Parts: sequence; C-alpha cells; structure tokens
Amino acid sequence: MLIVMAEVEVEPGSIERIRDALREMEEASRREPGCLLYAFSVDVSDPGRVRISERWESLEALEQHFATPHMAAFGASVAKIRPRSMNVTLYEVARELPMPR
Repeated sequence: MLIVMAEVEVEPGSIERIRDALREMEEASRREPGCLLYAFSVDVSDPGRVRISERWESLEALEQHFATPHMAAFGASVAKIRPRSMNVTLYEVARELPMPR
C-alpha cells in the first residue's frame, strides 16, 4: 500500500475559487481502480494550508492516476491560484496495524 501526503500553502480564501475542481478531483479519483482514499482538507487553524491525503493499492495505480484527464484539469485549476509552496511525500507501507487502546 502507498500513502501520499501533500501540504499546499495558498493565499487564504483562494481555495474557494477552485472548490468545484477539488470536489471533482476527489470524486473522480475515488472511482479509480486502486484508490483506497482521496481527500482534501483545509487546516482549521490556517485557512491557507490545504492537505491532500491519499492511499493507493499499488504504484501502478498511482501512476495511472497521474495520467488521467481529471489530474490534468486539476493541475490547471491549482495553477490559477498560484500556490506559495507544495510538499508531497510518498510512503510505502508494509502493513496496517490496529490502533492500540
């Protein structure tokens, strides 16, 4: 399993201009084969910080995701708000464990 964690810094309030693009990206990505999770969130303490959380079954599924038309459309939408910074990290997970109680 792969986990992608991204953090994007944008001008506070600018995310509203691409909210529909975010929604479309989530919905289309969640329908892709191999997508286990795809979600955007805005930091409650910093409205200029957006996080993207993804889980994929395989590297092949993730690579196919990058080649989709909705990924290209999303990239064009994000470019319109000119992110200040973007940090994306990919993790390969060997196994999933239950949370201790």
